[in-house]
Amino acid sequence: MPPVTNLDRVFHEPNRLAILSALCASDEPVAFTVLRDTCDLTDGNLNRHLKALEDDGIVAIRKAFVDRKPRTTIALTTRGLARFQAYIDTLGATLKQVRRHLPDPAPSRAKPQTA
Repeated sequence: MPPVTNLDRVFHEPNRLAILSALCASDEPVAFTVLRDTCDLTDGNLNRHLKALEDDGIVAIRKAFVDRKPRTTIALTTRGLARFQAYIDTLGATLKQVRRHLPDPAPSRAKPQTA
């Protein structure tokens, strides 16, 4: 069974998993506010997670002005996508092994319905 220690811990946090999943679902960089709302995070919480992901080279953060308003967009880097795919593959293999070792569910104790 693949050891759980093989899971990339940077992704194995629920909010970061949500962030990466949202980024993977988009064909283009995602606006900070859209990502915040999609992941149901506060500005500060999202900023903290994005900083960790950016420091690790997983996401690229771009700040620009659009119609005189600041706009921050986030995109997965090529390296980040490769690492996230490896994480998903390892997680899938681990869950598959766990599933094989689970006992069969107890048979239902409900009485059969009669017509």
